[in-house]
Amino acid sequence: MKILKSFLTTVAASAALLAGMPASAQAPGPIRIGSTLALTGPLSATALTHKLVGEIYVEQLNARGGLLGRKVEWTVKDDQSKPDVARTLYEQLVTSDKVDLLMGPYATGAILSAMGVAQRYNKVLVHHTFGIPSLAKYDMQFPAWSLGADPGNTVSNMLFDAMAASGKPPKTIAIVTSKFPSIHFMSLAGREVAKKRGLQEVLFLEWDFGNRDFGPIAARVKDAKPDLVWIGDIGLEGNMLLDAMKKIDYTPPNHFHLYPAPGPMTKSADGANALSLTIFEEHAPFTNNPVAADFVKIFNERAAKAGLPDTSVEVQAAASYSAWQILEAGVKGANSLDDKAIAAYLRKNRVNTIQGNLRFDGPSNYGDDLMKLKQVQNGKWLVVYPTQFAAPGAKLIVR
Repeated sequence: MKILKSFLTTVAASAALLAGMPASAQAPGPIRIGSTLALTGPLSATALTHKLVGEIYVEQLNARGGLLGRKVEWTVKDDQSKPDVARTLYEQLVTSDKVDLLMGPYATGAILSAMGVAQRYNKVLVHHTFGIPSLAKYDMQFPAWSLGADPGNTVSNMLFDAMAASGKPPKTIAIVTSKFPSIHFMSLAGREVAKKRGLQEVLFLEWDFGNRDFGPIAARVKDAKPDLVWIGDIGLEGNMLLDAMKKIDYTPPNHFHLYPAPGPMTKSADGANALSLTIFEEHAPFTNNPVAADFVKIFNERAAKAGLPDTSVEVQAAASYSAWQILEAGVKGANSLDDKAIAAYLRKNRVNTIQGNLRFDGPSNYGDDLMKLKQVQNGKWLVVYPTQFAAPGAKLIVR
C-alpha cells in the first residue's frame, strides 16, 4: 500500500511539474513551413496545382514521421499573382508568423520578391518555377526548375534540334511573347538563337502581362505565314491566342508554348500538336521510379476530386514535388532547422527527385539542364525529345 501511494504521489508530482513548465520546455511543436501561391489572379490556374502538390507532400511527410521527429504544418497565403503582395506576405511569414522554413511561390516575379525577403533574414528558399537563373544571386536559394544555368541557349537549341531531327526544320518563325519577366527573357533568347540558326523572322510582337485581347496578334501571325509560331505565354494566354486564331480561320502549322496552363491546353482542340517544355510526364520512363508512380496515382485521384482542369502529373506538379523533396533532403541531411546548415548540405550534395538527380553547385546554384520537349497528342502531353525519354511509341509531329 505504501509503495502504491508513493507511486501515485510521484506521478502526481510529475504531472504537476509538467503542467507548470513553460511550453518551450515541453515536447516541441510542429515544424512550420510558410509560402505564398497565386491562388487568385491570372496565374491561379497553374498555382492551384502547386497547392495540391504541397498538401499531398506534407501528408506523406507526416506519415513518414515528419522532419526531425516532428510533424510538419504548411501555411500558404494568397499572393494574388502579384510580386509586391508576395513580398509583403513573406515578410509576414518570417516576422509575424515566425515560420521555421520557407517554400517558394509560383512564377518568377513572385519568387524574386520572396528571394529578397529570404536574403534579408538569411533563410533558405527552395523554389520550383524560377525562369531566369542569372537573377538568382542569393546563395541560399535552390531551384527545382532544372533549366540549367543558361536556358536561353540550351532550351532554344533543343527545340530547333528536335525539329531538325524530324526532317522538317522550320525556315520561318514568328515570335510573339508576353512581357512577363521569365517569359520575355526566354523569348528574346530564342529570337537570337533562331537568327543564329538561319531562321527568317517574319514577325516579332509583345504584349503586356494580363492582356486578354489577342485578336490583333492573331491577325498579324496569320498574315506573316510562319512555319513555326514561338508563343511566349504563361497560364491561359496561349489558349486565348489559339482561340483568337480559330476565330479568323487560322491554325498555325507548328506552335511552341513556353509555360502554358497544362490542363487547358490538352483539353482544347486548338491545342493539338502544341509543343512545350517539361521535366516529367506521367508515362515511362519517368514512372519507372516507384516514388513517382505513387505520386502520380495519388495526384490523379486528388486532382479529380478537387476539380482541377488537369488531373495528370506534368512539369508543374513534378517541379513542385521536387521542391519539397529538396527541402526535406536539406533538413534531414543537415539534421537541423538551421538555414545555413541546410544550405551548406544542399550545395555539397545531390538530391534524388522524381525528375532526376539534381545538383546545386553550378552558377546561381543551378545544375544540369534536364528540360525535354513535349507535345499534345491525342489529348495528352507526351515527351517526344530527346528520344530516350519519349513516351512509348511517340514521335514528334511536324507539319
